[in-house]
Amino acid sequence: MTPGLRARLEHGLRLAIACACFATASAGAQTREPVRPAFTLDVRAPDEIRKLLEQHLDLRRYRAVSDLDEAELARLARQTDRDARELLGTLGYFAPGVDVRQEPGGPDGVPTVVVDVAPGPQTTVGSIDIQFEGDIKASEEPNAIIQRGRIRDTWTLPVGRPFTQDRWDDAKAQAMRELVMRRYPAGKVSYSLADIDAADHRAALGLRLDSGPLFRLGPMQVTGIQRYDPALAPRIARLPRGSIYDQEEIQRAQARLVGSGYFDSAYIYVDPAADPEAAPVQVTLREAPLHKVVLGVGLSTDSGPRSSIEYTHNQVPGIGWRAVTKLQLEKKSPYFQTELNAVPGEDGWRWGVSARVERLDDGALVTHGQRLRVGRTRAEERIDRNVYLQYDNADVTAAEGAPPPEDTGDGKSLSANYIWNGRYFDRIPYPSLGFFAGAELGGGVTLTGSRSPFQRTVLRWVEIHPVGRGRIQWRFEGGSVLAAQSARVPATQLFRTGGDTSVRGYALREIGERVNGQVVPGRFMAVGSIEYQQPIRRGGVDTPLEGVAFVDAGAVANHPTDFRPSVGVGVGVRLRSPLGPLQVDLAYGVQPQHYRLHINLGTIYW
Repeated sequence: MTPGLRARLEHGLRLAIACACFATASAGAQTREPVRPAFTLDVRAPDEIRKLLEQHLDLRRYRAVSDLDEAELARLARQTDRDARELLGTLGYFAPGVDVRQEPGGPDGVPTVVVDVAPGPQTTVGSIDIQFEGDIKASEEPNAIIQRGRIRDTWTLPVGRPFTQDRWDDAKAQAMRELVMRRYPAGKVSYSLADIDAADHRAALGLRLDSGPLFRLGPMQVTGIQRYDPALAPRIARLPRGSIYDQEEIQRAQARLVGSGYFDSAYIYVDPAADPEAAPVQVTLREAPLHKVVLGVGLSTDSGPRSSIEYTHNQVPGIGWRAVTKLQLEKKSPYFQTELNAVPGEDGWRWGVSARVERLDDGALVTHGQRLRVGRTRAEERIDRNVYLQYDNADVTAAEGAPPPEDTGDGKSLSANYIWNGRYFDRIPYPSLGFFAGAELGGGVTLTGSRSPFQRTVLRWVEIHPVGRGRIQWRFEGGSVLAAQSARVPATQLFRTGGDTSVRGYALREIGERVNGQVVPGRFMAVGSIEYQQPIRRGGVDTPLEGVAFVDAGAVANHPTDFRPSVGVGVGVRLRSPLGPLQVDLAYGVQPQHYRLHINLGTIYW
């Protein structure tokens, strides 16, 4: 055994004994004197460096060894110099000045070991070379070219940025994430080098990513289904065999499975070691309870506080459909509805039947409405479609009990309808970029009085664009009902507007056609809005609060030439609360010349 090794073993043993003694002394601190340290450690350096050295220098462990002699302290000083330089290198300081010395002790006789650091210039990135191997290099497919460009464009350690080991590791990890997120789950780093020029304080970075083969999805292997048909999961997940691996698509498939209501949890895994030509898609599910009850609360200025109870039966005996029944209680627009939906077919469409009974009190008229609907729906990642037949019945009375004026929408109808909604936002439910487009097309016949055909169209558009630290939101909605003047189209098929989610500054459904001084539903509607939204910052960081300023305008009439826009302007705040988005707006109605406070909690409108 060499003398150096013997010395290290002896000091290691002394250190262990000292630590044990120190622990014992600490346990009996009330009756024993604290252990006298061998030395104190004083790191003199800028804060970031000082904290790193105080936490990670090996020297600090030897403070509990009480019998260190001068030779041992000298050896530890040399070791500390090496340790300090290695630690400083992780922060990009490769030519520091490090002085480790012992200073005389104070009145207690305990010496001080000083680590004095002059870090010098920090190394910065001088060049970056990112190369590729495998399919991603050979492929000329547009998506492969885009992926190569994205890996380079999203590199997080650009030229000129200070080099640190953590930033180097993070940049490589980010590049790997971009590689394996889509197309290449078996990708790996085949080569990486940070070549440091300590004299010039420059780092030349080199990285080579091996994508491996292109992966395509194979058969879906589902576990955890007991109650339902095993075909249910593939139909909801929509990960077709032969499609190219995409982790974002897999995550969306998991969200669809959980959001379907049939499953409490879903986990999808594609083994990178599997056959890349047809990698099995392993789906692990946990079924939701057969019965579920959900209680809800909300608040809006239009209707005041609201509460709801929703009951779901995931497999109705005899037909196997899912039934969702909901009762919502509020002052002005309570309703009760039930809906039955079949399991999606192989094409993604599902049959459904729904019935709804509602009461709408807008302060002038009270509308009792009943609706029965049967049809098919298909919900995709961005697009929802709905084709259905609908029966409507509306009974309208004056709010104070007097007979209502004519043309209030008292009647019945039968119609065929098609709805298309497309959401193209960067994220939901709080987008910062993108647009929503929706269209409703319907045609039918009135069943009250003389039977008359009618046609109904509603178009909706919402667009969001970033502007500076905030964003601008445009909103438009237009509707028309084409029918003979004598046709008694139900109020549920006609239009009125105004309120929290349409034209602010006006009460719920305050804007409509005027008949004998009373507001009634009209056959044409147009609503537009422009709103600027900007996060409210605190300490330089965005908070969940946003400030907004807006202008709304809307009009309803029986003839487009009779449009008289009602305008509202105002300001407000938004809060992303645990119960859903909270909207508080103070709006000024230009026509009535009064202010109105709008509060809405727990509803998202696209």
